[in-house]
Amino acid sequence: MTAPEPLELKSAAGRGVLFSTILASGMAFLDGTIVNVALPHIGADLNSTVAGLQWTINGYLLTLAAFVLLGGSLGDRLGRRKIYVIGIVWFTVASVLCALSPTIGMLIGARFLQGAGAALLTPGSLAIIQASFRSEDRGRAIGMWSGFSGISTALGPFVGGLLIDALSWRWAFLINVPLGVLAILASLRWVPESRAPEANTRFDVTGAVLAALALAGITFALIEAPDDGWGAPLVVGAIAIGIGCAVAFVLVERHKGDAAMTPPTLFRSRVFTVLNLYTVAVYGALSGQSFFLAVMLQNVAGYDAFQAGVATLPSTVLMLLLSARSGELATRISPRWQLTIGPVIAAVGMILLRRVGPETNYLTDVLPGVLLFGLGLVTLVAPLTTAVLGAVSMEHSGIASGVNNAAARAGALIAIAALPLLVGLTGESYQVPAELTSSFRSAMLWCAGLMVVGAGLAVFFCGGVVAAMWHRAVTFATTPNHSVHPVQDKP
Repeated sequence: MTAPEPLELKSAAGRGVLFSTILASGMAFLDGTIVNVALPHIGADLNSTVAGLQWTINGYLLTLAAFVLLGGSLGDRLGRRKIYVIGIVWFTVASVLCALSPTIGMLIGARFLQGAGAALLTPGSLAIIQASFRSEDRGRAIGMWSGFSGISTALGPFVGGLLIDALSWRWAFLINVPLGVLAILASLRWVPESRAPEANTRFDVTGAVLAALALAGITFALIEAPDDGWGAPLVVGAIAIGIGCAVAFVLVERHKGDAAMTPPTLFRSRVFTVLNLYTVAVYGALSGQSFFLAVMLQNVAGYDAFQAGVATLPSTVLMLLLSARSGELATRISPRWQLTIGPVIAAVGMILLRRVGPETNYLTDVLPGVLLFGLGLVTLVAPLTTAVLGAVSMEHSGIASGVNNAAARAGALIAIAALPLLVGLTGESYQVPAELTSSFRSAMLWCAGLMVVGAGLAVFFCGGVVAAMWHRAVTFATTPNHSVHPVQDKP
């Protein structure tokens, strides 16, 4: 199939495509915000341990991180709208299973399925915009998509908190049903089908499965070791599977070359390799902070779900208001400085959040840390995304974006698995205020440390090379007819 006739943004069909992609991607963003807020309620209702809460988040992240590149390839080859709609249906059905889960085990299983649906959905929205609009409208369409998708993230704390407090945590998932149905109908009505004629006819299923098993084995060991011990047969077996599959993944990808899910040629660029390590560190810190803070505000500070969600809203507002300006600034001063300064600012915010406790005053104990954390994210996110694209040749930009997205998910996955182990939070101790407070304050130090590691990578390994890569990225971003199939923004 050849590419459809390019659409004008001001046309009815163009507005329909934009509405469809905003609605579905917004649903995925909304889900992430709400589930974090719902964790204490899920734990109390389903009698979950810390490990259960970790798997509630990590089950989703695991399948999303492992299969997002495969999902993008399926869309390019079999039809972007087809795979996109399948992803929305899959995500919506899995959301219903999450809501109906009577036990924490069934909820975790449904979250694995939900992540697989997201892996089909996530790469599609921006790829559809890229393929559907004429070149002169494409940049504006992507900008509008980014803005409205960000608004859905901002609405998450309000909508989710109200639903959870008034009804149940199950509505954190049931809200996806009307949104999913509307997104399906809108996609079938307005989104044109498109494929990439040059797409590889073979899918790297082996690479995707090995990546999933490697991440699953390591994650399982980190989560279960505090309760079972490092010598437990299941933990030892998980470590062996994780390491073995990781080694096999590297060997298989090297053997497949450019046909691999993650072509080894990408990592010949030192800057690309370092920027992905940077991504693992900073997004691990971001996810660890979000996981602990949502539980801390409710189980120790006494906030309800709505208040806990709204408490972190200033970070989102800063992202919405200042991200574009951050990107513009980086074109003038080189992204190296923002990639260095941003994590340091975020780290200071995390250290300030250690003031949260039983007698928390929002204005003095929460807001300063939240504002600095948000300012740090604003400073680093936009330069990081485009610098990653600029670190490789243009023909590899689509897969480079996907690899970086997967790195962000993997960083979140490992951080949420490892942090409770590092700070001694096990069993049901998250329901004991004194123990949770001690663990939370230690976790904020670990998260701040990860941010500082990111800053160090930017200072010592990227150097002036990033500036040259940035100029290449700007050229890429302003080229109207490049054949790129980007993946969804990470935050």
